[in-house]
Amino acid sequence: MIRNLRVPLVAAFTLAAAGMLLLPEASAQPISITPGGDELRALYATPSEVMEGKRVADSSCKGCHGTAGVSATKGLPHIAGQRTAYLYLELRSYKAGARGDNPMAAAVKLMSEDALMKAAAYYSSLEPAQPAAAGAKAAARPDPVQAGKSAAAGCAGCHGEDGVSKMPGTPSLVGLDPKYLVAAMAAYKGGQRKNDLMKSLVAALGEADMNNIALFYALQKPARAQTPSPGDAAAGKAGAAACAGCHGEQGVSGNSANPSLAGQDAQYLALAVRAYKEGARSNDSMKGSVAALDERAIKDLAAYYATQSPQAPNVRKPMSAAQLAERCDRCHGVNGNSTDPRSPSLAAQRADYLEKALHAYRNGTRKSTAMAAMSEMLSEFDVESIAAHYSRQKARSAVYVLVPGK
Repeated sequence: MIRNLRVPLVAAFTLAAAGMLLLPEASAQPISITPGGDELRALYATPSEVMEGKRVADSSCKGCHGTAGVSATKGLPHIAGQRTAYLYLELRSYKAGARGDNPMAAAVKLMSEDALMKAAAYYSSLEPAQPAAAGAKAAARPDPVQAGKSAAAGCAGCHGEDGVSKMPGTPSLVGLDPKYLVAAMAAYKGGQRKNDLMKSLVAALGEADMNNIALFYALQKPARAQTPSPGDAAAGKAGAAACAGCHGEQGVSGNSANPSLAGQDAQYLALAVRAYKEGARSNDSMKGSVAALDERAIKDLAAYYATQSPQAPNVRKPMSAAQLAERCDRCHGVNGNSTDPRSPSLAAQRADYLEKALHAYRNGTRKSTAMAAMSEMLSEFDVESIAAHYSRQKARSAVYVLVPGK
C-alpha cells in the first residue's frame, strides 16, 4: 500500500501554455491509496496500459463518444482530456448500476475493473475538444429581467410603470409570485378569464415572454395601488379571517397558486370577488367562499386588503453567467479547468450535455449533495447560460504528478 500521497500535488500542464503550474502544498489533501482499488488508480497507468485503453475505447466507446473522445451526438459528452480519476469513478458508477439502466450501463456491464481503468487513462491522455463558438441560442437570449421590462412596456398604460396601479378597477402587478402571474396571463390568453382587451394583449406572448414579464414585476418594489378604496377597511378585517388560509395573513400569500391581495386595487378586488360569485371566473373554492357576501361586505373586504402593505415575493434576481461560473469554478477550476483529478473539467464541454447533467442533478437522477444544492437554485435560463458559458471556454490538458508528502 502506498500511503499519505498528497492529491493534488500536481503539475497542471496546459498544452496551450508554457511551463507548469505547481499547486501549493497547502491545498493538498492527504489520502491513502490502495493499488488496484482506489479511485486514483488510473493515474498510475503506464504508456502500454494507455494503449490497451485505446483498444477498449475503440471497441466499446467510440460509437457514441467519437473516435478521439469528441462527441458529435447531442446530449453525449466529450470525454477527451477529461480528468482521469473522474472518468474512472463514473465508469465504475455505471458498472455498479448507480446511474440507472441505460446504454452506458449496458456498455460497461461486462468490462473488468482493469479495462475501465485503462479506458479512463486513455481518454484523459487525449487532446480536449475545442471550445464551441458563441452560438446563436446564447446570443439570442437576453437578460430575462430586461426582456421582461421590454415586453411589459405595453402594460404600463393600465397597470402602472412599475406595476403599481393608478387606475381604479385595474390590478397592480407587483407583489405577485411569478407563477401566479404567468397562470393568470395564460388564463386570459386561453379564454378561461374573460376580458377581450387582456386577451388581445397577451395573444402574441409566448411562454418565455410571460415568464420574463412575471419576473420583472416580481422584482419591482412593492407598493399599495394609488387608487381610492371605497368601503370600511376595519369592517372588512373580520371578513378577511376566512381568506387567510389561502391568501395569507394581511393578504400576503405563501402559496404561488394563490395571489397576494395586500395593497391591491380595491375596485379590482371587488370586481374579482363578484366574478367568482357570479361564475364569470370558474373556481369552486372561491365561489363557495364568497357566495354569502353581499355588496357591502365585498367592498369592505376589498378596502381592508387595499390598505395592507404588499411584500415582495421570494424571488431572486438571476445571476449572470459570469457570476454563476464564479461559484462553479470553486470546484471545477478556473474557467472550468479542474485541477483535481476527481472533479470533472467543464471547459469546452457540449452545452447540451451540461444542460442535461444539471437537470439530472436537479431532479435527483444523478446523486450529489453538493451538485443538488448548487443546481436547485438555478432557473432554466441559468442552466442554459452556464452551459453555454463553459462550452465556450478553452479546455486545458492536465498531467497529474503524485508527490510523497512530508
